[in-house]
Amino acid sequence: MKTKKTAKKGKTVKKRYELSINLKDLLEAGVHFGHRLSKTHPGSRDYVYTVKDGAQIIDLGETYKGLEKACAYLHDLAKNGKTVVFVGTKRAAKEIIKKEAVRLGMPWVTTRWLGGTISNWDQIKKNVARLEKIKADLKKGVEGRTKKEISDMRKEMAKLEKFVGGLPKAGSLFDAMIVVDIKQEKTAIREAKKKGIPVVAMVDTNVDGTLVDYPVAGNDDAKKSVGIIISELGKAVEKGLGTKMPKVVKKVKKVKKTEKKEDKK
Repeated sequence: MKTKKTAKKGKTVKKRYELSINLKDLLEAGVHFGHRLSKTHPGSRDYVYTVKDGAQIIDLGETYKGLEKACAYLHDLAKNGKTVVFVGTKRAAKEIIKKEAVRLGMPWVTTRWLGGTISNWDQIKKNVARLEKIKADLKKGVEGRTKKEISDMRKEMAKLEKFVGGLPKAGSLFDAMIVVDIKQEKTAIREAKKKGIPVVAMVDTNVDGTLVDYPVAGNDDAKKSVGIIISELGKAVEKGLGTKMPKVVKKVKKVKKTEKKEDKK
C-alpha cells in the first residue's frame, strides 16, 4: 500500500485501498440477500441492516468496509511475495474460486478440504509429489507397462488430482486463506486458526463472522454475489503481485491489449 504524510504533524499513514466497485454494484449482484430468520446466527447481527419478508438483508455499507480491509490486507500480502490459498467447495463457488486462483497462479481447493491439509502438511506434500511423478511417468510413455498398471496409475492420478491438484508444488505452506462459506469449510477454518493463518472469508447471516480475521458480509449462495466479491479480492492480490505476476497471467493481458488495438483499427 502507498503511504503519504499529513500536512500538520508529518506523520506517515497508509493510503486507503480503493475498490474497483461501488455499493450499486454490490446491490445489483444480490450481495445483500441473507438467510431466513430461522437460520440466523447471533454473530451476524452487526452486519444485518433489516428484515424483509422473513429474510435478513445485509448492510452493504458493512460489506464495503469489510471488503476494503480484506483487499488492503491481501494487497500487502501479495506485495511481500506471500501465498494465499482459495477455498470454496460449494456449487456456487467452486468454478469461480478455481478460475481466479489459476489466473493468479495461486493454490486452490474446490472438491473437499482434506482434514490435516495444514496440520499434516508434510503428508500433503508427498501426495502432491506423487501426483507430479505419475503425470511425468505417463507423459514419458507407457511402453513396458501392463494395461492394469496403466489403469491403476490413471486411477491414482485422478484421485490425487481431485484432492491435491490445486495445491502448490513448492514445499512451503500458504500464508493466508480466502474462503467462501465458513460453515461448509469449518475444517479448513479450524486448521487455519490453530496454525495462526489469517482467513479472509465471505460470511452470510447463518454464520459467526467473528471466527475469521477479515470477514466480508455477503450472500454466499449465489454465483453472481460470490463472483463479484472473489473477483475484487483477486484484483487486490493481482495489484500486490505487480511485477511478480505469473507469466501465464501476463500473457493473457498482452493478448487482450493486442485485441483492443485491432478493434480500434
